[in-house]
Amino acid sequence: MGGTDILKEQIRLLEAVIEQQKALIQTQEARLAEKDAAIADLKKLVNELQSLKANLEETLEELRRQFFGTRSEKKTDKASDENARKIEVKSHTRERRPKKKREELYANLPVKDVIIPLSEQQRRCEYCNAQMSVIGYTTVREELRITPAVVERIRYKQEAAVCPECKKDGEGILVKASTPTALMAHSPASPSAVAYIMFHKTFMGTPYYRQEAGLLQPGLNLPRETMANWYIHCAQEYFYPVYERMHELLLKRDIIHADETVCQVLREDGKDAESTSYMWIYLSGSDGLSPIVRYDYQPGRGGRYPQEFLEGFSGMLQCDGYQGYNKVNDVILVCCLAHCRRKFYEAVPAKRRKSWKLLDINSEEAIPEPSIPKDPTDKSLIPAETGPACCNKLFFLERELKDLAPEERKARREEKETAVWEEFWTWLSSLQPAGGSKLEKAVNYAQNHRETLCSYLLDGRCEISNNAAERRAKSYAIGRKAFLFHTSAAGAQASAVMYSITETAKANKLNVFQYLYMVLLYMPDYKNEPAGIEMLLPWSNFIKERCTGLIDIENITPENHDPLPL
Repeated sequence: MGGTDILKEQIRLLEAVIEQQKALIQTQEARLAEKDAAIADLKKLVNELQSLKANLEETLEELRRQFFGTRSEKKTDKASDENARKIEVKSHTRERRPKKKREELYANLPVKDVIIPLSEQQRRCEYCNAQMSVIGYTTVREELRITPAVVERIRYKQEAAVCPECKKDGEGILVKASTPTALMAHSPASPSAVAYIMFHKTFMGTPYYRQEAGLLQPGLNLPRETMANWYIHCAQEYFYPVYERMHELLLKRDIIHADETVCQVLREDGKDAESTSYMWIYLSGSDGLSPIVRYDYQPGRGGRYPQEFLEGFSGMLQCDGYQGYNKVNDVILVCCLAHCRRKFYEAVPAKRRKSWKLLDINSEEAIPEPSIPKDPTDKSLIPAETGPACCNKLFFLERELKDLAPEERKARREEKETAVWEEFWTWLSSLQPAGGSKLEKAVNYAQNHRETLCSYLLDGRCEISNNAAERRAKSYAIGRKAFLFHTSAAGAQASAVMYSITETAKANKLNVFQYLYMVLLYMPDYKNEPAGIEMLLPWSNFIKERCTGLIDIENITPENHDPLPL
């Protein structure tokens, strides 16, 4: 073998060794890649487990708070007690309302003077027995006297007369007095009795069985089934025309608030007794016109219900972030900042949550202007607390602007609040919350509703929150807590009518009982006359003149009241 052949063989062997080394390197690289993938998977698993642990701790803490209240947050070790003492609580001041004097408190009540006379012995002078002369009276004290409900049986006796002269000629000329129209045929129901039941059921939240027990005290045995029948019949027959007219007028407004709350109906076609139904609430906004509150019972929560109710409305719809409202056509959605703030507030650990006050523009507590950390290194607030801080800042500014005219309010909002929103969105984009945590849910909620949260800036009449609708939902929820459920769909619909009437009367500062009574007094004769219905709306001059004072059913009775001045 020559030198050339030897060289070739060496080159071949070297190439073989190189190939072996390449294969070995590739194998090592593959193993390293597998290890890197395994490490990445393990890191991902660790992050997921950490997020799961954080979420489980959040859930456990929330369950402890719900079941055990503040007791679950007590610490047994001394160090924790020391730390608890050192927590700084944000101060606030309360705007104390001036205490009203007795004359202001009782200014609307009728006054009855009771003269306590001298005895016959005191009227004679104890020294000379001469007759004493009265020189005046001294007010010794003042007290309140309440007369419980008085139940009477009213018998309408119709006077009849005949002409005696015509009778001689065989002509029976007979005349009878005109009697008031009955509220319900063949029933003892009267405007005052039905108004009493409706007032206590809707305004006071007193269920029928408790009213039944209460009315036994003054001697009336009125079964709860009868009360329910009166309530439903009169709601449908006499209040429904007013209810429908309120709906027509509400759709003509520029701003409407909307919300919904759950209810239960035992007997409804196609639904189980345990299924959930909904009471929807719609009300007029801060537009300077007479307020309207409208409840609408529906068997479900689908977006078609507000879509159907608000058909014909074109304006700004203030609501929460429920996606069903997206189905409403031709409206600008205005999402509630209070809902957004609540989600951030719930993400704050329970121990730190106690130091937070959630400001409302109408709350009595005056909280100092909230501060938002500017320096990224500022650790005075944890990430979840910056959300409520920004929201509180906006509510603080709104509180200062609430009494301004709409155009000025809009201009001042753009001047003062736009910068706060920019800080809020910048802070939000910098967050990387743990997956599935409450903070992540709050961040997603805010980002998903970014445009609608700021829609209130478009109109100075819009509110920053939907608290007005939530307060009306609470009115119904208080009553629901007492009566628990509606027996039938007709009962639920009647409740929607009567809560609409009651809450609208309250919003227009009427005496609610007197308004219910006046409608029941006049509607039997005017329910088919549009002009009469218009005159019985809660803001008409006729109603305001008669329903803004004390209850008066003694001077205004079915047999003695003026006709509507149509």
